[in-house]
Amino acid sequence: MNNTATKSLIDCHVHLAALPDGDNGCYISPKMLKSPLFRFLFWKHGLSVDRPRETNEKYLEDLLVELRASRHVQKAVMLGMDGVYDHNGRLNKTHTDFLISNDYVLKTAQAHPNELLAGVSINPQRRDAIDEVHRCADAGAVLVKVLPNAKQFDPANPNYKPFYRALAERKLPFLSHVGYEFSLIGKDQSVGDPERLRVPLEEGATVIAAHACSYGLILYEKFLPTLRDLVNRYPNFYSDISALTLPNRFRMLLHLRNYPEVHERLLFGTDYPLSVFHIAAWGRVAFGTLRKMIKTKNRFDRQVEVCTGLKLGFRSLGDILPHSTIQSIR
Repeated sequence: MNNTATKSLIDCHVHLAALPDGDNGCYISPKMLKSPLFRFLFWKHGLSVDRPRETNEKYLEDLLVELRASRHVQKAVMLGMDGVYDHNGRLNKTHTDFLISNDYVLKTAQAHPNELLAGVSINPQRRDAIDEVHRCADAGAVLVKVLPNAKQFDPANPNYKPFYRALAERKLPFLSHVGYEFSLIGKDQSVGDPERLRVPLEEGATVIAAHACSYGLILYEKFLPTLRDLVNRYPNFYSDISALTLPNRFRMLLHLRNYPEVHERLLFGTDYPLSVFHIAAWGRVAFGTLRKMIKTKNRFDRQVEVCTGLKLGFRSLGDILPHSTIQSIR
C-alpha cells in the first residue's frame, strides 16, 4: 500500500449500530443503553434513544456521507452482532447485551450496493449455525464476524469444526475479535487469545484476527509472537488493522513496523464509529506528515494517513475475496 490517493480500499471492520425499531430484529439491553460508551456515541452523533427509526437512519447516513467523502476507501463491510446462546443452541436474551441481526445487515448492504458490504455475525453455538452460514452466503454476505469474549463461546471448541468447514466451503472469512473487549461486557477474556483461532485455520477457513492481534491493555503486546507464528504457519491467516491507533492498542502498530514480513497479511479496517487518533505518530514522522494527519478529519482517510505515515503496510479485503465475489460487488 503506497500513499497514492486511490479510492480502492475496502474497510473490513465497520460496525452497523441500530436500535430495535419493531421489525429490524435488533436488540440492546437497558444496561448497555446506560453504559458510558453508548452515551458518548449517542451524544457525538446527535442520536436519540426515543426515536429509533430516525436514529438508525441518521447513523447510516452519517456513515455514508463520511465514506463517500473518503479519498481512499470505496466500500465498507457492515458488521452485525449475534447474541449469546445457551448449551441447547437457543438465544439467551438475558445474557445478550447487544444484537444487530443478520437480516438488518443484509438489507442495509443490499440497499447501498455501491458503498456497503454485508459482514454477518453467527455465533457457532447456535443450533442453526451451519444453516445460517449458507443462508447468509446465498444472500451476499462477504464475511462472518464474531466476538467470543462477549458472546461466551470458545473458538477452539472442536464441536465447531463443521461450522468452520462450512465457512471454508462457502469461502466466507471468519473475522474474530482478539484481545480484551471493553465496548461490550467481556465475560471470558481468555477466549480473545489468537491461539484459539488455530482450530478454524486447521479446518481450512480463512481467518481474520481483528486489531492485528493487539492485547488491548496498553503496557505490552503478548500476542505478537502468536501473530508472527500464525502468519508463518497458515497461508489462510490474516489480521486487520482496525483500532490500532487507539491509545490502548497503538503499541502493536509501532511493533509491527519492525516486521515487514507480516504486512502482506494485514487488512485495512478502522473499527468505525470509534475515533482514529494520530498520537502514535508524534515524534515519529516529519512535521508536515503529522500536520496532514491532524488536518484529515475523515476517519477512513486518517487511518490510512497514520498507518502509511508510520510505514505500516496493509492490503484491502478485496485482495483475498474470491474472484466471483469481487465481480459481484463491483
